[in-house]
Amino acid sequence: MHIELPEKRYYRIGEVAKAFNVNTSLIRFWEREFDVLKPKKNAKGNRKFTQEDIKNLQFIYHLVKERGFTLEGAKTHLKEGKKETLNNFEIIRKLEGIKTQLKKIKNQL
Repeated sequence: MHIELPEKRYYRIGEVAKAFNVNTSLIRFWEREFDVLKPKKNAKGNRKFTQEDIKNLQFIYHLVKERGFTLEGAKTHLKEGKKETLNNFEIIRKLEGIKTQLKKIKNQL
């Protein structure tokens, strides 16, 4: 799944939920369940997600939604520090982004 978000320092929860095509409540739930998600909050309590949060969300989404991990399985997978899995995941995401860009260029020709 390729996420289309503009280059910004912080993203609102609505933007993130729309990019992942999920409800904001699921993002909040994952925030409570996974320790790696730590969005900043302003004085009103609004969540501001960073690029690192988005990468972690993509990995959690991949584990839970695409690979079918249970929440406990995904937590264990993250805690065990599967660096090679995370690196492979990031490489695949970058290649998917390149593929999407190439398709756009092809359609413009």
